[in-house]
Amino acid sequence: MTRICVIDGQGGGIGSAVIKRLKELFGEAFEIIALGTNAIATAQMLKARANRGASGENAIIQTTKNVDVIIGPISIIMAHAMLGEITPSIAEAVASSPAKKILFPLSQENIELVGIKSAPLPHLIDELIEKHLKN
Repeated sequence: MTRICVIDGQGGGIGSAVIKRLKELFGEAFEIIALGTNAIATAQMLKARANRGASGENAIIQTTKNVDVIIGPISIIMAHAMLGEITPSIAEAVASSPAKKILFPLSQENIELVGIKSAPLPHLIDELIEKHLKN
């Protein structure tokens, strides 16, 4: 079974939206692991029906070593992003994981990605599913 790790921080809104959509379309075809940088984010993703969840730096570092796909905002690979919730160790663990990384171009940081179209989160989730998970 494919193991998908959804990583989010702060309120967990992005991760929750992704998990809800994945569960609507695929049910239990994937094992979805919610990893929050804090307990609130993890709790929100578990409410969205993630199979399992954990919070904090060590949980993210250890879990990202053993999953097939990582989904989250691009800031999960930026040290000190999300108001400091993304530690350098988290950013390094996610970036160096052997898992395929599917990242949303959403960031509150002072970084702009050239060549990326601006789209609402629901459209980005649909694109993620169509291009990367349907097969």
